Amino acid sequence: MKLEQLVEHYPRLYHMAESGTWDGIQKNGLRSTSALLDLFEITGQERTRIEDEHRPECVTITHKKHGKAVIRDQKPMSESALLKCLTKPVTPREWYRTLNGNVFFWLHPNRLNDLLDARAYRDKHHCVLTLDCRELVGQYVKDISLSPMNSGSTIYRPLPRGRGTFLPIADFPFDERRATRPIQNSVVELLVKYAVPNVEEFVLKVEERKGASTIQTIFQRR
Repeated sequence: MKLEQLVEHYPRLYHMAESGTWDGIQKNGLRSTSALLDLFEITGQERTRIEDEHRPECVTITHKKHGKAVIRDQKPMSESALLKCLTKPVTPREWYRTLNGNVFFWLHPNRLNDLLDARAYRDKHHCVLTLDCRELVGQYVKDISLSPMNSGSTIYRPLPRGRGTFLPIADFPFDERRATRPIQNSVVELLVKYAVPNVEEFVLKVEERKGASTIQTIFQRR
């Protein structure tokens, strides 16, 4: 895939966070689970439980300097289903570590809306960030990979996944996939390794959402 194809077909990126977390994101940047655990100095068994194992519920962590952060749950994924779709030699622990080491963005609003409307989330408020794809990719291209699937879900006939799932932009087979799929399924996720500390530079809009409804606009770039 070429950079121009990416920003032409997917001019906006979307990130769903816990309600009330925008202030923390402004302060600490948008961080992967591993980056948050580093920042909040979480170690030992607590870190292992968060980083290496399935999270059925959200986890709140605190730090005397950095305040509070919420690490999202992994409700759309079960370990029993994950074991069936992981390609050898990848283990669940390795997969959780991979997911927790990246910041994830949706590339199409339909994908975002599907998650917001999912049974586990539709009755809750969420903080939704809309970002400029060209601006973010311009700064983080070396740390970006693309995914052809919802890598954190094993619901409804989970696709095989493993070490070849996440590919650099230049290696992603966009034309091949676009020939047989709608644009929302040609590239599904964009990942940035570890963290986007200056994420505020790329944010166009921040909304509090409940399902398809916008409850309020928290921030909008002029």
